[in-house]
Amino acid sequence: MERVLLDYGSGGKASHRLIGELFLKYLGNEVLDRLDDAALLHVSSPISMSTDTFTVDPIFFPGGDIGSLAVHGTVNDVAMLGARPKYMTCGFIIEEGLPMADLERIVQSMGEAAREAGVLVVSGDTKVVPKGTVDKIFINTTGIGEIFVAEAPSGHRAAPGDAILISGFMGDHGLAILSKREGLTFEAPVLSDCASLNHLIVRLLEAIPSVHVLRDPTRGGLATTLNEIAGQSGVECRIFESKIPVRPEVSGGCSFLGLDPLYLANEGKFICILPQEHAEAALAIMRSDPLGADAAQIGDVRAEHPGKVVLETPLGGTRLMDMLEGEQLPRIC
Repeated sequence: MERVLLDYGSGGKASHRLIGELFLKYLGNEVLDRLDDAALLHVSSPISMSTDTFTVDPIFFPGGDIGSLAVHGTVNDVAMLGARPKYMTCGFIIEEGLPMADLERIVQSMGEAAREAGVLVVSGDTKVVPKGTVDKIFINTTGIGEIFVAEAPSGHRAAPGDAILISGFMGDHGLAILSKREGLTFEAPVLSDCASLNHLIVRLLEAIPSVHVLRDPTRGGLATTLNEIAGQSGVECRIFESKIPVRPEVSGGCSFLGLDPLYLANEGKFICILPQEHAEAALAIMRSDPLGADAAQIGDVRAEHPGKVVLETPLGGTRLMDMLEGEQLPRIC
């Protein structure tokens, strides 16, 4: 079985073979194929830019892999600012000895995800490090997109009276990673929700440009992301437990493991905060797309407790949903 050798990161003939026979095969386009030291890009408006590093363990999981995750995660971050993602870079840090078949599977998955999202991978870098100095493969990506709305959505723009919407079930990705990592099985399989949301976001913002906040609740999940928004905007985010969609298998798995699905990562969902009068129209747009079919209004923005997230239980009681000190699950993205 062919494996990645240190020579593949040397910059010499082995590196050039790897680039030409693998990376360009799946990621090639008119910009990347030039193989210059930098990419010549064209943008005509303000840009959204984000960078992220993906260290997920395991690198293949139900519903995706580290390659597709690297594309989806960066595309979504760029889109949340009201932008059309256009370009990406990717840097690979690969452990010596990684099976070449695994690397090809990852790069092929990245290429497919990039084409589906409509973004070009325009620059990249490959480093191979000695066995034991990195766990299989880490991927760093940077994304750039053109902002097309007059005022970009921001965590600072939530206002009392706004509605809080989410695009679907919470906690799928986090529990899918944990079940694969620990060899757990549930009555129904749990798949990651890993997906690029940019096409749905564009449709939403073209129809309703007055959206105040867009965020994808990745690490730390819904509760942590709402805490960030509440702090940035100086408002209370009031959410209703009975209205938050969680799959029965995720709820059951979390009960068994002592986890809270509202703190589990998602990689194909987004939070939308906007004036209440636009909530039904936004939900209709979201539900018309497979990636938003289970969208729901889960709460509203208030002024009473600035910087706090308040969860109202089905019995009418309330409790604060604070940020966790650390992570429930490490290396979920």
